[in-house]
Formats: sequence, structure tokens, C-alpha cells
Amino acid sequence: MSALQWLHQDAHTLTPASLCRLGQRLGALPCTCWTRKLFLLMPYIRFPLAARLALSAALSLTPFFALQASAAETPPATPRFATLDWTIAETLLALDAPLRGVAQADAYGDWVKTPVIPPSTADLGLRAQPNLERLAALAPERIFISPLFANLEPRLSRLSPVTTLPLYQPGTDTWQAMQTLTHRLGEHTHRRDEAQALINDTQALMAALRTTLPATRPLLMVQFIDARHVRVFGKNGLYQAVLKQLGIANAWQQPTNAWGFSTVGIEALAEHADARLVVVKPLPSGVKPALAQSGLWHHLPSVKRDDVIMLPPAWSFGALPSAQRFARLLSDALTTPTAIQRRLSSGR
Repeated sequence: MSALQWLHQDAHTLTPASLCRLGQRLGALPCTCWTRKLFLLMPYIRFPLAARLALSAALSLTPFFALQASAAETPPATPRFATLDWTIAETLLALDAPLRGVAQADAYGDWVKTPVIPPSTADLGLRAQPNLERLAALAPERIFISPLFANLEPRLSRLSPVTTLPLYQPGTDTWQAMQTLTHRLGEHTHRRDEAQALINDTQALMAALRTTLPATRPLLMVQFIDARHVRVFGKNGLYQAVLKQLGIANAWQQPTNAWGFSTVGIEALAEHADARLVVVKPLPSGVKPALAQSGLWHHLPSVKRDDVIMLPPAWSFGALPSAQRFARLLSDALTTPTAIQRRLSSGR
């Protein structure tokens, strides 16, 4: 059992005097990693109030506080950043900023894909319930979050300064908001030139792809929730922002939420007979075999025409790196002949 687990489970059985003696013994030691964790996590351990005050007073004499003061005066030679948000993570990586911790790194690989998280980056656990002990050990210069995780800010701010960066908000231009987010991260990480380069590269990519795309039907951009329900992406979303840059019409003109999607049953897709369906992976477990047996799915006009596009994952709530990835994937798919076109060209 670790020292922190012991304290969490058994501190209520100790007296203020015994905890004070423990603190005094810690004060005679170097500023070890677990001492730092103990102080930072102490508000979350079930100390009685008197015991907490006694131990806090003793710990105030440890070298930890001298280290904190020194760190405040002298910035670290290599700044370290952490985030719970994948959109911020992908942008930090694109800026080549030193990302030392990110939440749910494995799931990031399933949904976001690129930029790839380096193996040296610590996994901070669940985005909504990060591992505070691991985060404290990283001692990041700054923790970046989105408003989605605002409820965690009071706890996170005990460990490091926290900066909240919004992106998807009602009434904003998502394309411009992605550039603003990039600029702000460039400012915070001392990578202003890299931020501007990312913006310039994204704009140049969109302009180049637009000149090479063939004429196409309006598109219906969807992600499956289950075998009968999808998110359809429209106004405010990343996919819509990219479609606009590429000069492609979005068939979905219904109201959307702040994240840029509507949740509908797949029967609603049948109302857009002229649209070409674009399904963005990953597919939830069981959806692929269920669709194979679904009469409703097989009666959708795009499915009947055999022109459905299946795209690899591209983070639908991302920023410029995901916009680049989605634009490239979509462009490749639109310039690849459909099954019907291949059959016609072969004379079958």
C-alpha cells in the first residue's frame, strides 16, 4: 500500500500530534516526489480538520516550499504542458509544444489519430476524472482545458495554473475560432511563429484541394451512435467549416447544437435523396453487422446508388489539425471512382 493510500484510509485514526510528528520527519527529508504529492492532494484526503492544520503547518517547513518559490522565480528550461482536451492536445502537438500529459491517450488514437501522441507523454486517465496524483508528479507549467471540463478547474488549479480555451460556441464562426485557438496556444507556449505557420499551411491546403476536387452532390456528414441513430453535422461544426472552404454543399441545413450536429434516426437521411452519404468512423461495436441486416439502411438513396463514402476517423470536434486531416481524407475519397463508375468504365 502506498503512503498516500495509507493516509487516505487511516488518517482519521491518527491524532494531530502524531501527524505533526510525521510532518516534522518529512521536513528533515529532501523534497521527495511523494512529499509534493501529499501536500497537493491533502485537500482530497479525509483528514480531520485539526490533523490537517497540524500536518500543513509541519509540511510548510519542508524544502517543497523553497522549491516552489525558486520555480516561481526561474521558469523551467523546458516548459511542460498538460491537457485533458483532445482538441487542445492535437494543436499543441502540431505546434511541437512539449506535451507531457494528456487524458485518455489510447482513445485519442481511435478518434483523433493524428498528430500522434509521443510514447513519452503520460496518460492522465479519464478526461472527466483525471489522475490527480499523476498530474501532480508531472508538475506541468500549465494545464489547458476546454469549458467542457470547467468543473475540474478548482482541483486542477491546486496543481498548476489552468487556462480555459473555448472553441465550439453558439454564434461563432468555427473556422475563425479554430485560428483564434491556434494563436492563443501559440502565445501560451511561446510558439507564435509555429501557430501562424499552422494557420497558413491549413489555408494553403484548403485552396489547393479546392482546385482539384470534381463536382459532387451535396454531402450528408454522419457518425453513428448506434445502428439506428446518427449525428448529422451541419452549421457550427468542423466538417461544415471544411466543406465551406472546399466549396462543397452540405445537404444538412437543419438546426444544430453548439458542437455542430443534430441527432436523428437514420430514416431522416432518406429525405435527402440527392445527397451523398459520408460516414466517418469509428463505428460503434455491433453497428456494421446490424447495418448489413437493416432494410432501412439499404433503402437509403445513397446506399442504393452504392456511392456511400466511408472515411477513417477525423475528430469531429477538433481544430486545424483535424480540419487538415478531414479535408485530405474527403478529397481522396471524392477523387476515387465509385463502384458504379468502376463497373461502367470496365463495361460490366
